[in-house]
Amino acid sequence: MINVYDFDKTIYLHDSSIDLYFFCLKKKPWLIRYIPYQVYGILLYKLKKTTKEQMKSHFFVFLKDFKNKKELVQLFWKTHQKYITKWYLNQKQNTDVIISASPEFLLKPLEKKLKIKKVIATKVDQNGVLQSKNCEKEEKVSRFYTSFPRQTVNCFYSDSVTDQPMADI
Repeated sequence: MINVYDFDKTIYLHDSSIDLYFFCLKKKPWLIRYIPYQVYGILLYKLKKTTKEQMKSHFFVFLKDFKNKKELVQLFWKTHQKYITKWYLNQKQNTDVIISASPEFLLKPLEKKLKIKKVIATKVDQNGVLQSKNCEKEEKVSRFYTSFPRQTVNCFYSDSVTDQPMADI
């Protein structure tokens, strides 16, 4: 049996995707040129003209301005790891699983940093385009069982009612 945790606003105090965006904006202020495209994607989503995956691809378009994503993520965690909650750090186990709608490339380094079993998250390519379904709701359950077909969840922690399918298992 393992413990499974949502990430954003559960064990990480903020939304890591938004924090990454502002972190990148500080490094390259000219990324504001993408704001009309990002707002357009959000508007299409709110009007139910596009999927959440397409909307998030609009949002993550700024990533194409960074050649070395691995270095970017390392720099990000140097300044943002402090937002991982103390209550989590005090109870974490090496068998823990983090499951999140945030980008996998952003959270994957936490497996080693936190010494946990696995991060399951939304796959986003080098240009910010989603390469998987957004890892939320029933998709979290599906992705969990793909990684751990016979595993039982001991406890699941989340801040969101949209995680009810995961909580149900």
